[in-house]
Amino acid sequence: MFEEHSLIRNVCIPGQERYFMHELLEDRPGKKMLVLGNEAIARGAVEAGVSVAATYPGTPSSEIGNTLHRIAKEAGMYFEFSTNEKVAFETAGAAAVAGVRAFSFMKHVGLNVAADAFMTLAYTGVRAGYVVLTADDPSCHSSQNEQDNRYYAKMSGVPMVEPSSPEEARRMMHYAFELSERFEEPVLFRTTTRMNHVRGVMEFGKITPPKGRVHFEKDPSRFVTVPANARKRHLALLEIIPKMRDESEVSPWNRVVVPEKKNTSGDLKLGIITSGVSFNYVMEVLNNVELDVTARVLKLGMTAPLPEDMISEFCRENDLVLTVEEGEPYLEEAAKALLKERGVTTTVLGKRDGHFPIPFEYNPDIVLKGIASAIGSMGRKVELPVPEENEWDTSLPEPPRPPVMCPGCPHRAAYFAVKKATKGKAVFPTDIGCYTLGIMPPQLIGDILICMGSSAGSAGGLSRVVDEPVIAFMGDSTFFHTGIPPLVNAVHNGHNFVLNIMDNATTAMTGHQPHPGLPIDGMGDPAPFISIEKVCRGLGVQFVRTVNPLDLKETQKVFEEAIAFDGPAVVITKSPCALLLDRNLRRAGRTRVKYTVYQDKCTKCDICTSTFACPAFYKIGDDHYIDPELCLSCGVCEQVCPFGAMGPIKQEGE
Repeated sequence: MFEEHSLIRNVCIPGQERYFMHELLEDRPGKKMLVLGNEAIARGAVEAGVSVAATYPGTPSSEIGNTLHRIAKEAGMYFEFSTNEKVAFETAGAAAVAGVRAFSFMKHVGLNVAADAFMTLAYTGVRAGYVVLTADDPSCHSSQNEQDNRYYAKMSGVPMVEPSSPEEARRMMHYAFELSERFEEPVLFRTTTRMNHVRGVMEFGKITPPKGRVHFEKDPSRFVTVPANARKRHLALLEIIPKMRDESEVSPWNRVVVPEKKNTSGDLKLGIITSGVSFNYVMEVLNNVELDVTARVLKLGMTAPLPEDMISEFCRENDLVLTVEEGEPYLEEAAKALLKERGVTTTVLGKRDGHFPIPFEYNPDIVLKGIASAIGSMGRKVELPVPEENEWDTSLPEPPRPPVMCPGCPHRAAYFAVKKATKGKAVFPTDIGCYTLGIMPPQLIGDILICMGSSAGSAGGLSRVVDEPVIAFMGDSTFFHTGIPPLVNAVHNGHNFVLNIMDNATTAMTGHQPHPGLPIDGMGDPAPFISIEKVCRGLGVQFVRTVNPLDLKETQKVFEEAIAFDGPAVVITKSPCALLLDRNLRRAGRTRVKYTVYQDKCTKCDICTSTFACPAFYKIGDDHYIDPELCLSCGVCEQVCPFGAMGPIKQEGE
């Protein structure tokens, strides 16, 4: 079901194929290319000679894995989509302990999953370079929180770097691996959504070939963290941290930047400490808005350990210092504590003083208002520029466009059947995936969501304290990620709930990556696949049924039986993602019969639009229609309509 390996490109001669090197693998130093931030990171990993890379897909880091999936084989790199982030971390981390460069990457909440291994590997260290990328998600674009993972570097003691552009990301990958090998520690590579998804010009560097197999040198006193060894390794880490701080003081990624023209001659000396994507917003403001200050920017690319001497000296040289950073006041708190300790009296302002917001992403307007507010608090009035009138601006607000499940999505059919089976009177723990959109009307399915795999664990607790039936929802990839342990717990402790594993044959929400339930691996090779049904039966679940959710009557019947069962019950609704089916049909040059509304039979009852609500449905006045461009021909609408008013478009003579 996964796309063909991208290294094979069809040419115009029918029946023949030629093999071309992927453009990101060209060993042409100096070549420039417009790339996504995540593509630049993948190129940086190739140039750094990474031998082993592993991930669990999660936005905003997903495209790194998608890129490596396409190029790893030709690059001589081993790459895998692991079952979860902890496994990905351990896989790559062990390779680095063995002596080859390794790379694991994940979204910010994924590092929570890997944190157990992450904190301990900081004690043992590594023998070859190991970079761990965490992609934070300010504004929760695709996440359940917007935690700031810079604190993981502080908590673990490992060094951390933060790029502000695709080209910096590529070059910083080299630096991160060198840093890791110099101190024999993992390096945290922190990005944010805008950094991952921005497009910019990247200049190619030279490719370092990856190492092949190596001999493992045994050293259990270092790498086996029984308490006696762990205590010694903690002391070893504490000895290294001051040396890391010394490196931060001279790191080429920590430097002072001066605006190009504006804000270089005012009598107020303004210093701004910033990092990552926030640096871009700061420079856009300082280079384009007259603030009547002499501004200088301390751009920090290595943010753990922080360069304390550099920060304190920078603050001494300015009348006012601002910290501009998305997320928590990480730089602000560190700077204020440092200046207090060293007796520096320069005023430092940021989030804690209310000039910059803690939640959500920044942009140049937010940064400008924050800078103006901070300068104003010093008794200096700042006239903010009035936006220029736009003759094309109609002043009409953008219409709301809430996210919805795709036309033909099998999850919508499963939810419809569940609502029928329960008459809506049940508690619905849900999970992370496309099916989370079941919380939207008219489905309104989803009462509690904590994290990946939590629906089954939550269902166990709910089943012990509520009278209503409890039906939990979880995707196939999520089941392999963290869904198995809570199901084991449910069997052992006799919890009574229904777990609906929604198997759409892919990791859909993050871009159709493979998982252990599919016969393909991260390298694009055939692989043994794991049967979800057999796993559930092997765990001791007595009620396990697989059903096609596009058959509404049968699906409703199976859910009714599952609800009546005493004990944990599993219903696997198995139907491929509609987008996969559509893509494969188009590639095969085939089309599916589209569906329509038979107007002579339509009673205007609105069940289709108000209860099932496929996005392909629309109304003009009281009349109902199906958009043939959106219809993916799942055929469920034909079962939803009680009056037989929906069905395939009839051909002439029918």
